Amino acid sequence: MLKIKLKGRGVVEGFGKGEALVAKSPISFLGGVNPLSGLITDKNHELYGETITGKVLVFPFGKGSTVGSYTLYALSKYGTKPAAIINIETEPIIVVGCVIGKIPLVDKLEKNPIEVIKNGDLVEVYGERGVVIIHKTNNCETNLNCKI
Repeated sequence: MLKIKLKGRGVVEGFGKGEALVAKSPISFLGGVNPLSGLITDKNHELYGETITGKVLVFPFGKGSTVGSYTLYALSKYGTKPAAIINIETEPIIVVGCVIGKIPLVDKLEKNPIEVIKNGDLVEVYGERGVVIIHKTNNCETNLNCKI
């Protein structure tokens, strides 16, 4: 299994490990994620119907109301939170939600995480150090068409 280590900015401390769930579009937590189930409920989002519970959630940045911070907190309270969040560049709604929900958060990685991380990869996030370790589920060493 190929292992890739990326360095970025550690935003919220903590360690999270889980299967990657990757979105190319921003996520609005208020109205877009059900905190009781951890399901993405925004019918217009590419991850509609997927659960974020225990996953390393990778997306460009958050969008929507500041109440999204409290949705992240509620996910933590109900035991449905993601293991960690990786953004291309985060913003205050996601940061506050991750702080109060105790969700590790990293952004500004040296490579675009949406291009490097694929759904199903096993990902470790070290929030305080800004380090992400990706265990590729598709072994790129033997796949000539694999892009990292």
